[in-house]
Amino acid sequence: MSQDLTKKILVTLGFIFAYRILAYVPVPGVNLAVIKEFFDSNSSNALGMFNMFSGNAAQRLSIISLGIMPYITASIIMELLAATFPALGKMKKERDGMVRYMQIIRYATIVITIVQAIGVSVGLGGLSGRAGESAIMIDMTTFTAIAAASMLTGTMLLMWIGEQITQRGIGNGISLIIFAGIVSGIPSAIGGTINLVNTGELNFLVVIGILAVILATVGSIIYVEMGERRIPISYSRKVVLQNQHKRIMNYVPIKMNLSGVIPPIFASAILMFPSTIMQASTNPIVQSIHDFLNPNSYVFNVLTFLFVIFFAYFYASIVFNAKDISENLKKQGGFIPGVRPGESTALFLNEVAGRLTLWGSIYLGLISTLPWVLVKVMGVPFYFGGTAVLIVVQVALDTMRKIEAQMYMNKYETLSAVGL
Repeated sequence: MSQDLTKKILVTLGFIFAYRILAYVPVPGVNLAVIKEFFDSNSSNALGMFNMFSGNAAQRLSIISLGIMPYITASIIMELLAATFPALGKMKKERDGMVRYMQIIRYATIVITIVQAIGVSVGLGGLSGRAGESAIMIDMTTFTAIAAASMLTGTMLLMWIGEQITQRGIGNGISLIIFAGIVSGIPSAIGGTINLVNTGELNFLVVIGILAVILATVGSIIYVEMGERRIPISYSRKVVLQNQHKRIMNYVPIKMNLSGVIPPIFASAILMFPSTIMQASTNPIVQSIHDFLNPNSYVFNVLTFLFVIFFAYFYASIVFNAKDISENLKKQGGFIPGVRPGESTALFLNEVAGRLTLWGSIYLGLISTLPWVLVKVMGVPFYFGGTAVLIVVQVALDTMRKIEAQMYMNKYETLSAVGL
């Protein structure tokens, strides 16, 4: 391993360590015992998922309790707007325009963070513990101002840490922050499982079955995430030879899962958010709807499966632009054998992407409903997040690719220097 790559890995680990320290810095003026009690009682709904993505910072009401999600939300909104408005899409493709595009995302992140921080502060104002103690120990107006400033600072620090990892570390900074947050909860999950086995609440054979399911899930995710359809490309204006005999075949890779982890996150958030809001109501009709949308119900998981498929198609149509690919190929003198350049190429690529997205969306739907299957079939008394496993494996694979690419680049630079 080269010295430069070692330095990048150490820089990345250093920033991740700083991120984990920030997770233990609470917002001033809160009763942490009441906050933890509240999150413990809501571990299986949207709040539990949110707490997981924040690396348990939410249940400590840390200054980074909102996590990096405001930045991701702003990025997704900008992606949707760029796909809707051609002027914004054109700005994104230009070098100077991309700088302005990222600046807009940062400003949008600030606005979203402030709105969410104020919303959290107002929500905590009506929260109390079992003994009646309040979650806020200072004046409400003062707390709202302090919480908004603290959480905004925390989110900006996370955004800066993500950018530093991308620029000075091994890359993929934002994803690595989410990865670190999810992985940080693994030791406590293992400890909780051991306690359940020791107290007799969980059979040891069931634990072995859970491990087998997790390993099979990880293997399936790796297999699908590395799978791609390679569309062969020929060039009319240049001929590339290898060893003066074999022609190098260029291709356009199309992944089976074009939409990544966005569909499961969107589907879970949309379905869990109303349920989380309605559980505070005492109205019998609202309570019946809440029970109907319980995460352990058949209806909830069927809807999750359908929503994941819908968002998989929707987001794939945004991230995969067949028209741009066909235009770039035409400019470079490239074409798909047997397909006319231009519109026919775009239609062909869309057709291939559509078929792959069908299987990719079914795969995402199965991964998303895996926790429910474990609870129903194996009687698992805790939540096992298929979406969390998907994120962890995807980020791990992407990070390994980046490290491997860096190692190859260093080898090429060494060979070039020797040749000179």
